[in-house]
Amino acid sequence: MYQKTTLIKNAKIVNEGKIVNGDILIEGEYIAKIAESISPKSADVNVFDAEGQYVLPGAIDDQVHFREPGLTHKANIETESRAAIAGGITSFIEMPNTNPQTTTVEALNDKFDRASKTAWANYSFMFGGTNDNLDEILKIDKKDVAGLKLFLGSSTGNMLVDNPEVLEKIFKSTDLLISVHCEDEATIKANLEIYKERYGDDIPVHFHPIIRSEDACYISSSKAIELAKKTGARLHVFHLSTGKETQLFDNKTPLKDKKITAEVCIHHLWFSDKDYENKGTLIKWNPAVKTEKDRDQLLKALLDDKIDVIATDHAPHTFEEKSNVYTKAPSGGPLVQHALPALLEMYHDGDISIEKIVEKFCHNPAILFEIEKRGFIKEGYYADLVMVNLNNPWTVNKDNILYKCGWSPFEGTTFKSRITHTFVNGGLAYKNFKFYDTRYAKRLTFDRD
Repeated sequence: MYQKTTLIKNAKIVNEGKIVNGDILIEGEYIAKIAESISPKSADVNVFDAEGQYVLPGAIDDQVHFREPGLTHKANIETESRAAIAGGITSFIEMPNTNPQTTTVEALNDKFDRASKTAWANYSFMFGGTNDNLDEILKIDKKDVAGLKLFLGSSTGNMLVDNPEVLEKIFKSTDLLISVHCEDEATIKANLEIYKERYGDDIPVHFHPIIRSEDACYISSSKAIELAKKTGARLHVFHLSTGKETQLFDNKTPLKDKKITAEVCIHHLWFSDKDYENKGTLIKWNPAVKTEKDRDQLLKALLDDKIDVIATDHAPHTFEEKSNVYTKAPSGGPLVQHALPALLEMYHDGDISIEKIVEKFCHNPAILFEIEKRGFIKEGYYADLVMVNLNNPWTVNKDNILYKCGWSPFEGTTFKSRITHTFVNGGLAYKNFKFYDTRYAKRLTFDRD
């Protein structure tokens, strides 16, 4: 049950480029009032004293893989959405490469049904495109889903869209926002053969960013952008991993008017190729973590607004799966619990401001996907709120990792900042590693004509 009224006192409220001291009154699911000082009008009000801690809008993660249905030995909607709210992520958009793949209306509706019963964070899904499902794509109402996901490289099953005629037809035919994974498959295959000839299956993992190279990324992303410009499609390029690709994007247009946008993921902002020596296949992602120079250029493009949003690409596998030799170890790793603490660590290091973190991880996903009444701390908006203590250190270890897979690439890392409270639609869902019995999650809705 929702508290009838909740009052957060003495908060540092981070919203729209400003930090203000004040109080937040929540009535039911919504933020009713924001003011310098609000007094409770009755004894029924549930009062939280933030004691000067920061309150942020709940983060919106526009790219996760929660593995349900079909791959639930790795993860499921319930376990990973719980980990998400512990990490300050109150809304997620999940990808279509499950089993069955989300490439039919029936499979999409099944996912919505599953999430309605088990999700701890607000949810929506991407619909998947293939070489042969245009008829299904055209059935989708753009108010029903977050968007369309196309794999232009590195996909499971038959989700690689590698027919140029089909690709152009999809771009021309849909009003859905098209999100793409861009790596050129021919380039990767040629590179892989060179190293397989030399090492067999046990390729040293530090060759991963050479196999899944800068060229592979740039060839694919530049082609996708060229096609979007030709057709007028609305394109969002997922998980940039190279500095070179950032040159393809514009920072002269307000986000709400952009037709071509970009995302960077936390692992490409945190790790570099120097970390393969210690982390091995645990940091094997597609696209690959690349050089320190790439990492620095990605951060610069994020701060310069060429890159519009931050996401996780949360993609868990079991530790046993990740422990295989290079060619057998799957790419991807779990991140939703630790992405915001990692970004706050970057704030402590002077790399990014808290206001910019909120812009890229909260505001901009809401603007980009036209999500209704979320991503901001505003009166009349849903009360998705995260309280953080910037000076309460904790170390990531097996006892506090919440992912079903039980491991994290951040294991052993000490973060200075801790998520202390997470409110989802006005309900307190999480407090200091404790979850409450009630789930408050709702299906995301979209303000689209």
